[in-house]
Amino acid sequence: MRSLIGGIRARAAGTVAGVMTAALLGGGLLGPPGAAAASTAGDPPADPTSLVHPFVGTENFGNTFPGASAPFGMVQVSPDTGGQGGYDYDQNAIHGFSQTHLSGVGCGVAGELPIMPTTGAVTDVDPDHYRSTYSHDDEEATPGYYRVGLKTYGIDAELTATRRTGWQRYTFPATGAANVLFNTGKANQNVFGSEIRVVGDRTVEGRVEAGNFCAGKDRHTVYFTATFDRPFASYGTWRGTTPSPGSREAAGEGGNGAWAGFDASQDRDVVVKVGLSYTGPEGARKNLTAETGDSYDFDATRAALHDTWRKKLDAIRVGGGTEERQRAFYTALYHAQLHPNVAGDVDGRYTGFDGATHTASGYTPYQNFSLWDTYRPQNQLLELLEPGVARDVALSVVSIGRDGGWLPRWALANSETNIMTGDPVTPFLVEAWSKGLLAGHEDEAYALLKKNATSTPPADSPYNGRSGVDYYRKLGYVPSGLKLGTDCADKGGDNDCVHPASATLEYSAADAALALMARGLGHRADARMFAERGQTFRTLWDPSIGHFRPRTADGAWVTPYDPVEAGKQFHEGGAYQYQWLVPQDPAGLVELMGGRRAAEKRLDAFFAYDKLLTDPAGTARNDWISAPYDYYGKPTYNPNNEPDLHAPYMYLWAGAPAKAATAVRAAMTLFTTGPDGMTGNDDLGTMSAWYIFSSLGLYPTMSGGDFLALSSPQFASAVVRIGAYGTRQGGTLTVTAPGASDAKRYVRGVSLGGRQVARTWLDWDQIAHGGKLAHRLSTQPSSWGTGPGAEPPSVGAPRKG
Repeated sequence: MRSLIGGIRARAAGTVAGVMTAALLGGGLLGPPGAAAASTAGDPPADPTSLVHPFVGTENFGNTFPGASAPFGMVQVSPDTGGQGGYDYDQNAIHGFSQTHLSGVGCGVAGELPIMPTTGAVTDVDPDHYRSTYSHDDEEATPGYYRVGLKTYGIDAELTATRRTGWQRYTFPATGAANVLFNTGKANQNVFGSEIRVVGDRTVEGRVEAGNFCAGKDRHTVYFTATFDRPFASYGTWRGTTPSPGSREAAGEGGNGAWAGFDASQDRDVVVKVGLSYTGPEGARKNLTAETGDSYDFDATRAALHDTWRKKLDAIRVGGGTEERQRAFYTALYHAQLHPNVAGDVDGRYTGFDGATHTASGYTPYQNFSLWDTYRPQNQLLELLEPGVARDVALSVVSIGRDGGWLPRWALANSETNIMTGDPVTPFLVEAWSKGLLAGHEDEAYALLKKNATSTPPADSPYNGRSGVDYYRKLGYVPSGLKLGTDCADKGGDNDCVHPASATLEYSAADAALALMARGLGHRADARMFAERGQTFRTLWDPSIGHFRPRTADGAWVTPYDPVEAGKQFHEGGAYQYQWLVPQDPAGLVELMGGRRAAEKRLDAFFAYDKLLTDPAGTARNDWISAPYDYYGKPTYNPNNEPDLHAPYMYLWAGAPAKAATAVRAAMTLFTTGPDGMTGNDDLGTMSAWYIFSSLGLYPTMSGGDFLALSSPQFASAVVRIGAYGTRQGGTLTVTAPGASDAKRYVRGVSLGGRQVARTWLDWDQIAHGGKLAHRLSTQPSSWGTGPGAEPPSVGAPRKG
């Protein structure tokens, strides 16, 4: 999810993945220094789409989807078999191809309007009965295209898309009774109501109202219009379980649907294209007409989307490394550009968080913001590659605050879910501001951020906001023992008062980021206040045990206390995972831990470092990870989840950059090309963005900090096409690391534009318009970056003088 900042910040002084695929990709490949390098793949691919595996993450709770979507498209048409993401690789039957999906979220979501082809008379409208078996041997997926054979009916189904439309082509067996079923009553989340209409002789329209994502109280409505390339031979609708041939309408709570029948005895192909909108049926019709016109040419639509994806993936061209690693890289680059999603119609109209229809001016509205996740590396990756999208996304988040009265935490369509904790919207927007992407909207954004950081939403607001902020302002931390509905408002979803220790750390990091923005906009008193609050992480540091520890309102440490589980008062992690969550002042954290050498030893224990040197893949799978969603089981690194994603780079502040390279390479072994090749939920591209940045030897550790930590690239070469937007010029960043491999991973020296870089970080501005970043690597650790003052900045460190 990041030059004015450069002049104002304070500088530093001077398992669970498949074993077979793991073995192919990286098991043991780090090896001891001097081990032989793996075979290389050579030159960058001519067509990077050929290296993408959309099935990666569809097994073992990666929760990705394999279907067709345009980059950041409104529509994600994909098969549904079950599971949280809609498609579970281990299932063997498909009940439909729905129009909306989210990649890698940990709760049932979307899956609206599943469409299913069948044959024979329509007598049973239960999807558990009309679903079809299929085989992975008769299934394929590439960016923008999916195909599968439906064994039960002998039907070949194909999917593709445009930005706001989903396309399906069915090749039926020769039959006079071919059907296409639209089930508006089924989704991968709660459906509160729906309606469907058969219009004329080739159109079906309707709406679906759905919500309750992750037990939130959110609701949204999606509208659709679907047109066929030929007239119906028959049609009907159903309510509940009773089909009504010849009926044109069905509506209400419970199951609703409709079907269209065709004679496929001669012409066996049927094409249907579906336009979506969140403003109403007219919006869906406009979107369908604007993006598809009168065409039903499936192959041309597929070819156009393939070309779009080829250009998007060509933004980074990597060379060298194994072919498996290149495939993992381009799969990650693909996943990182699926979300957020276009929310507005082709005419700029969108439904706001007040339920009203608005028209965007000067930007394209987006939706679906998993901010707790994406504020870390995915936001920054979009800023680097797609700054125009990143600006539109940032302005869309600001519009949520404008329309709905408060800024979101986890926004799904046009409603707040209140999922996750802390204050991720602040680092998200400060990061966008630091890159100039809020130009013209800085004051409005700052006012919304300050309100969010210093107060709670009104009682009648659906937002939780910073529910523990009143206690935080008074005590310097959110205390343990608060009761929902009494001490803290409960608007559904997650709540900071349930996870007070992590909420405190996240508030502190957010405040430090907001201090940068306040100072840059000339709000000096606010800047001092937020900078002071950026140091409140210290209030939870218990020096007697050397860990962050929750406290009660009277100041007492919570007792008894096991830092591994920490009473689950940290959200999705224990005190060990959260001990590194001070991105604003890592140098200060190192001091709390007893200095650089003590921090290095603590990192060694956290990563089981000695084991990494001989068995990196095994250590990552067995010593780091317990199981998906087991966040409280171990005192080690959890690359399945976001709070400690940046932890390998903490070695830079400890003066041991060589060890960062070892930890990062071990984590990379968790990304494979099998269906279980995703580490945890991808969370709308977050994990994938971590992999992309880490492969380049760069990582953004602090939102708004305007710097990138430096480490060892994974590939011998990478050419990055930096995006341009408005007056912002793009450029080409060339990263070279001759001979890079898992064994040859230690940095001996770095130069940028021919000038030596002695420190372990770069200003964002130094690479924002391109350049040549050259690395000299070795199989042995070196002294590069180990000296005092070489570590990256602590932008939230107390200011002197």
